[in-house]
Amino acid sequence: MDRKKKRTKGRLQQYLAWPACFAAAVAAVNGIVVFVDRTAGLVMLPLTASCVIGAGLLWWYQRTRLYQDVLNLTEDNAQIQRRILSGLPVPYGLMDEDGRILWGNDRLEELLKGEKKNRRILWEILPEVKEKALPTGEEPSLCHIERENKFYRLEIEHIALSGEMVSAEALGVHREGGNLYTVYLFDETAEVRYKRDRDDERLVVGLIYLDNYDEVLESIEEVRRSLMVALIDRKVNRYVMRMDGLLKKIEKDKYLVLVKKKYVAAMQEDKFALLEDVKTVSIGNDLTVTISIGLGVGSGSYTKNFDYARAAIDMALGRGGDQAVIKDKDNIRYYGGKSRQMEKNTRVKARVKAHALRELIENSEKVLIMGHSNGDVDSFGAGVGVHRIACMLGKHAHIVADTIGAQLRPMLERVQGSLEGDDRLLISREEAIEMVDSSTLIVVVDVNRPSYTECPDILTKGSNIVVLDHHRQMAERLENAVLSYVEPYASSACELVAEILQYVDDDLRISSSEADIMYAGIVVDTNNFVSKTGVRTFEAAAFLRRSGADVVRVRKMLRDNMDDYKAKAAAVSQAEIFEQSFAISVCEAEGLASPTVVGAQAANELLNIVGVRASFVLTPHNGVIYISARSIDEVNVQVIMEKFGGGGHMTIAGAQLRDCSIEDAKALVKETVTKMAEEGDI
Repeated sequence: MDRKKKRTKGRLQQYLAWPACFAAAVAAVNGIVVFVDRTAGLVMLPLTASCVIGAGLLWWYQRTRLYQDVLNLTEDNAQIQRRILSGLPVPYGLMDEDGRILWGNDRLEELLKGEKKNRRILWEILPEVKEKALPTGEEPSLCHIERENKFYRLEIEHIALSGEMVSAEALGVHREGGNLYTVYLFDETAEVRYKRDRDDERLVVGLIYLDNYDEVLESIEEVRRSLMVALIDRKVNRYVMRMDGLLKKIEKDKYLVLVKKKYVAAMQEDKFALLEDVKTVSIGNDLTVTISIGLGVGSGSYTKNFDYARAAIDMALGRGGDQAVIKDKDNIRYYGGKSRQMEKNTRVKARVKAHALRELIENSEKVLIMGHSNGDVDSFGAGVGVHRIACMLGKHAHIVADTIGAQLRPMLERVQGSLEGDDRLLISREEAIEMVDSSTLIVVVDVNRPSYTECPDILTKGSNIVVLDHHRQMAERLENAVLSYVEPYASSACELVAEILQYVDDDLRISSSEADIMYAGIVVDTNNFVSKTGVRTFEAAAFLRRSGADVVRVRKMLRDNMDDYKAKAAAVSQAEIFEQSFAISVCEAEGLASPTVVGAQAANELLNIVGVRASFVLTPHNGVIYISARSIDEVNVQVIMEKFGGGGHMTIAGAQLRDCSIEDAKALVKETVTKMAEEGDI
């Protein structure tokens, strides 16, 4: 303010100096006239005296009044500015670089009512606004916020308190130094609601598939089959009609659905009640009817939404069915999936996949086989089976693995000794990356998530990828696989590979050591044929027994050493029961060659305790906490592990936590399980 006053005073002095300059000029002329003509000079002297006296009076007596008039005018101008800004219909304010609101007009004060004036920090009041939102250049920064059920577009602009800009004093703000910013909030509630209403009216494309149509019809008398189909159609049609949707049956077990997007929220809220409702259809059928639902949302075109719906239904089926999947541009959401996957009795799919795999191997020069990181018996056994197929077809094949667990070393030595020639069974990651080219076939076994594989880098270099897995698919999956055989109903990857071996070639023979390892993979993943064991599991085991697998040798290979057994016993003895039916414990990894395997074994052992519905064992190893989750039949541990970015099966699942202490991990697991149990999600 002082600087501005000085500039104003200087301008007034210029205006007030004109009379003094004029009087001085008249006096100088008068002096010249006196020098030329004394009489004329005396005549002019009164005029000169009056000019000098007038200039003096104007300077000494009128200057203060002029200053006061200018100050009054400035104050009036400031009052007018303040009244205009205070009554501005747009919320408007002034803040400093720390986000502190220094002044706000009436509309902004109404918006911030209840906030203490001395603690009004913009990004604390409005969390949507970040400190980094301050503009760095001349352009204002923009942000969209919501407050009191209204939506605003917030603009922040840097101001310079000079020139014709509104002065800080005009706003009643006194601040020395620093940067000041203006804050505008433009109400866009109507616009946002119009957009939401328009978005809610968009059509969402959905697909509904009956998971076990043929199996259910086969379980009832032929005369009742038409009634069964009619009851299922009625259930599905009533559910869709409640949402003013359109339903079209495109095949005997497939439906096309069109509903408005605003009803999707209702489906999510009731967790797709149709999944459970259709299970109530019963006219003497032995099997329960289950369906899968896939919805595609979030795209501007119906064609794209239909593509999303097909991807969603594929994901639902790939995860075992009996669930709903919603896919939009950015993410995938899952609902349901609580029931067991139904085993398919037909082997047509296995035969088709076997022939396709043989053709791909025949058209490749090299074959690289890769399981998940920290490979177990199942991934190694499945890799050995695929290796045998490649060798039978005359191709060079290798399993990618940098390290091998203590449990697998005896198996590796047996298989390596039975191989013909000098080819190595295992190669390192570096060697694998160098070998990959356009003629290399990459076979991924026992995993379908790229980040979980032994060497994700070769997946980006290779274009010919095959996936053989038995885990439920997640949002992260191998999208560019030329052949994908993912069957969640299967007990293990070794079971899938054993079936493929029977159809690749009639003359294919595997050695007893290879049969032992694959048999061991099935034994481990089924916990001695107790968990996830179906008819085809025993058929695969029978094939391996005929190929030379020996139960006694397998049992010897799978025996624990003393340190592993003690660690497993300690984990079981220290287990804690929470929510009356869930067991949780920690398996110490120090001194163990395969700590994650021991942790999984401890989780299996906890299920033998009366009253335990599910068990969770946490194993810290190499900076990562591995969670092994197990259940018998009542709890779906797979959906629990998905909350931590993991996955698996209904009764066998796992996940990994990073940057987390063991105490925090235990608390997080307890909190998640408790919440999901209360909400009925497991």
